Parts: sequence; C-alpha cells; structure tokens
Amino acid sequence: MGYKLKPNKSMLSRFKVTKTGKLKRRHAKTSHLMSGRSPGKKRKLGRPAIVYEGMARRLRKYIGAAHLKPARTAHMRKIALAKAQAAATSPSQTAQPATTGETPAAPAPQGT
Repeated sequence: MGYKLKPNKSMLSRFKVTKTGKLKRRHAKTSHLMSGRSPGKKRKLGRPAIVYEGMARRLRKYIGAAHLKPARTAHMRKIALAKAQAAATSPSQTAQPATTGETPAAPAPQGT
C-alpha cells in the first residue's frame, strides 16, 4: 500500500484553487507603509493575482489539486466551442437530402 499524500495546510491558506484549476494568490507588500504608495498601486496590490502555470503545476501537487489541469480545460473548451460553431453553421447544409453513397444513375441517352 502506497503513501497517501497529505495536503500542505499552510499552502492551502495562501492559495485558492479556481474552478478550472488555476491558483489565486495575494500580493505582498500590503501590510504596512502603504501611505507612500500611489492609489493605483494600492488598488493593484489589493486584487488577487494568478500564479504562473509553471509554478502552479508544482503547487497543485502540494495542495492536493494535481488532478485539475487548466491548460487541458481551456483546450477542451476551445474544442467544444468549435463544435458548437460548426453545428450552428451546418443546418443549412443538412437540409439537402442525404445520399446513400451510390453514384446517381446517368440519364438515358436520347435516340437519334
């Protein structure tokens, strides 16, 4: 029997996993000495940031969310969107009668 991976609790408190599997984090430098920063910088630091995918892959293993793969999710969404667009444009083409795969019979030659 193998070792059961335990999630790292400190990382669970620092990172939140989105529905697609991306990791959100808080910005640093927001606890004190904020009066020296511009209002725009304060707003930017207040918003959560997304962890880069190269680092997020490793962190998801520590958190216990390694099964979530945002790149694969985005790829599958793109495929589903392409299928939906193809289905939306193809009804005009499906109005034609379906063929059985046989070639149509040539018209009978006119007698001279």
